[in-house]
Amino acid sequence: MSRRSGTCLRLCLVIFAVVSTLGVCGPALYWRFKKTLRLGDSKSSCPPCICDCPPPLSLLKIAPGLANLSVTDCGSNDPDLKQEMEKQFVDLLTEELKLQEAVAEEHARHMNITFGEAKRVASQYQREAEKCIAGTETCEEGRERAEALLIKERKVTTIWEQRARQMGWEGE
Repeated sequence: MSRRSGTCLRLCLVIFAVVSTLGVCGPALYWRFKKTLRLGDSKSSCPPCICDCPPPLSLLKIAPGLANLSVTDCGSNDPDLKQEMEKQFVDLLTEELKLQEAVAEEHARHMNITFGEAKRVASQYQREAEKCIAGTETCEEGRERAEALLIKERKVTTIWEQRARQMGWEGE
């Protein structure tokens, strides 16, 4: 049974390989074979067609403005653009430097405003911190006074307790 199933498996693999090869190469072989048959039958084929078609339209007839793509004509009708294009290289560099200077001044102004705001907020935080420190010192002084009073009160209590014990009090 094992030998029979191995033979069957080999047969299936061979059939699969043949079908796959025909599936991949078959269309190309078919068209090549059909083409060679057509060349053999060319004697009986019909004569070439005679067409009376108009010539194809040229680019000049479709869009005459596209034919002249030179840069020198670009913007010749626009006076602002024409004036800009006639400027000298030095003038263009000068204008660019002025623009960069304006941007730098705006950036410096914004930075100064931000810096002033940061100083104001820092000053406000400093004032709040000073208030907090003053409150902490006041609280600490009050705690020290209360501690001193507590020690004094304990001494007085100890003295009164000793006197009471001398007079016969036995405590709790």
